[in-house]
Amino acid sequence: MKQTEIDLNGIYFDAEIAAYILNPTNNHYSIEELSNQYLNLDIENYLENAGIKQEKQTQMTLFSQEQDESLNFEKYQNSMYVYAIYKLEDVMMKKIEEYNSLELFQNIEMPLVKVLASMQYDGIYVDKEELIAFGDKLKEQIETLKQEIYSLSGEEFNINSTQQLGIVLFEKLKLPVYKKTKKGYSTDVDILEKLKSEHPVIEKILDYRTLMKLNSTYVEGLLPYANIKTSRIHSYFHQTITATGRISSTEPNLQNIPTRLELGKQIRKAFKATEGNTFIDADYSQIELRILANISKDKNMMQAFLHGEDIHKQVASKVFNVPLDEVTKEQRSAAKAVNFGIVYGISGFGLAEQLGIGRKKAENYINQYLEKYEGIKTFMNDVVEEAKEKGYAETLYHRRRYIPELSSNNYMVRQFGSRAAMNTPIQGTAADIMKIAMIKVFNKLKEEKLDAKLILQIHDELLIECKIEQKEKVKKILKDCMEQAVSLDIPLEVEVSEADNWYEVK
Repeated sequence: MKQTEIDLNGIYFDAEIAAYILNPTNNHYSIEELSNQYLNLDIENYLENAGIKQEKQTQMTLFSQEQDESLNFEKYQNSMYVYAIYKLEDVMMKKIEEYNSLELFQNIEMPLVKVLASMQYDGIYVDKEELIAFGDKLKEQIETLKQEIYSLSGEEFNINSTQQLGIVLFEKLKLPVYKKTKKGYSTDVDILEKLKSEHPVIEKILDYRTLMKLNSTYVEGLLPYANIKTSRIHSYFHQTITATGRISSTEPNLQNIPTRLELGKQIRKAFKATEGNTFIDADYSQIELRILANISKDKNMMQAFLHGEDIHKQVASKVFNVPLDEVTKEQRSAAKAVNFGIVYGISGFGLAEQLGIGRKKAENYINQYLEKYEGIKTFMNDVVEEAKEKGYAETLYHRRRYIPELSSNNYMVRQFGSRAAMNTPIQGTAADIMKIAMIKVFNKLKEEKLDAKLILQIHDELLIECKIEQKEKVKKILKDCMEQAVSLDIPLEVEVSEADNWYEVK
């Protein structure tokens, strides 16, 4: 409808979104499945019993009577769909009210439909020539690495073949074997990481794999998505996919463009603001930790955020028992890993792997952290117990996530359930806040009649393309709408930047 300049208004119910709120891990949201589940109505069966059958179309029947009957079936089927949606609204809205999720549905998820449709329609400009040039540069580096790997291995082989690579590493070069599979030797990334110090070829193989993935996924993978008419990539933004309420992106996944590896980040240079425009980027600062402080009401963590302290430094000071001004870079990094690890229910083993330290030492860090941050320890225990009792965890805005894993007989599955229970109120609330902010930004830009478009959302970050002369106004709107999206005991902070390409805004 947007393509024909029709602005669709008055959308107040969507059966798929209602089903997602009622159970975000279901993933079966077709009208047929929802009719079966909520109305006890089997549409196919009903039509069949009424003597309305779908004819299989062939070349021979394209203009025959059978074709009319096939169209007839579609007419009846569509009528049933309309009837089902009408009936589903009544049943599902009552359930949403029972769940106390009416505000979530009416004020967050339904208004977001329009925002995501607009983002998808507007897309983001990509400079194909620059992307191709970057791909050529990667291919040169891949070729150089290939020759270095052959030289260090003493022979030429197919590096992409795990079987051939396994034979070269473990039979020819006699490197220690960590894992074998039915097909041969395992050459997974974690195995290669362990072998790094054993032979210089390992580093080259890891680099080779990284560059191959960059080229295939983010250069050759992105090029077909550049629209011929607009030269923009119009990614699909989904609001009914993730268990925690986060928005996801596909065809292509623009939320997955690398950020850690400098070479991978270079891909963002090809995403540009068009002539006369600029990019304004805003990023929530440590939103999940702020939500954790807000929900747990932990005194130490709240104090850090209320007084503008460096939270990672404060944690390092308390965990390592050193004065705040004596915290080293390494201690701050370790504290940061613990901080974010706690949000995701990290284990001693996981933290040890991440920091490259012994398991006992990692467990000691976690225990000391939980001793100093008692409010967080209480919150973690309480949220898991409550989820066991109710069968679900929920966000501040009553977005539920059912966690059947908590009642599993398998210890590992139960551990996953505990992590999901701890993480849902934090990551899910952050997702809810981001959605509220997006709606406010979208409406404010329209209200002010600005030539500015919300074009990307990447977890805690929003990207707007606007006219250069309107940038200061847009910056203020973006910062105000995001920081004042909701009222918490802990202030939300947003970092704003601008540039003419996506790479330079961060």
